[in-house]
Amino acid sequence: MSAIDIHTRSGGSGGPVLVMLHGIGGNAAVWNRMLPIVGRRWPGRWVAADLRGHGRSAHAPPYGYAVFAADVANALGGQDEEIVLLGHSMGGVVAMALATGWFGIGVRHVFAFGVKIGWTAAEVAQMQGLAARPAKVFESRAEAAERYLRVSGLAGLADPGSPEALAGIVEADGGFRLAADQGIYAAVGPAVGEFCRAANAPVRLAAGEADPMVSLAEMQALDPQAALLPGLSHNCHVEAPERVWELFERTLEG
Repeated sequence: MSAIDIHTRSGGSGGPVLVMLHGIGGNAAVWNRMLPIVGRRWPGRWVAADLRGHGRSAHAPPYGYAVFAADVANALGGQDEEIVLLGHSMGGVVAMALATGWFGIGVRHVFAFGVKIGWTAAEVAQMQGLAARPAKVFESRAEAAERYLRVSGLAGLADPGSPEALAGIVEADGGFRLAADQGIYAAVGPAVGEFCRAANAPVRLAAGEADPMVSLAEMQALDPQAALLPGLSHNCHVEAPERVWELFERTLEG
């Protein structure tokens, strides 16, 4: 298995470089509401990636935390600037993996939010079952967009006709399907704590107060200074990007 060329969006110039990594089933468009803030307040270059098998990147199994990390490191190339990683959900685990130094890039800081830490055997088996199912083809773009919003946790946060929703679907077989490869669901599992403990850069964990994926106690077992964002849920970067960014900035300053 070798790294592939993944699709990225970027802006700004110079360093440090901010790399934004989405959660499972998502793509770089989940950062759309945060990008205006990034443009105003980040001093260097920024990169938002579609991980392998997601968005506009190739469907190319195998999928896994380390595979995704290798692709991102390949996309960044030989950066001389400092790298700061902002990762949501599974993207936070990929950020921790990159911070280990195993992938040849130097990471200054990781801010990971909404990361599911505790995985039961039943949950892993359920995700592997999802990965084995054939992708469903919908007759209309609207049906596919609505399904994407549901599975990505964005239902009620984005309209089916929004750029965020349309980035999650593609035309296929005379209809429309989700842009992400069904096989990506096999990527998740219980290695989260191992990557966090192996990171060679500070890792700050956070989550929305109402996030069903993770508790404060689970986060504090890995990061005693982990934080909750009151009133927010799993996709807090879509719900309230300014509040997520403020906590991210305070973390870097601290």
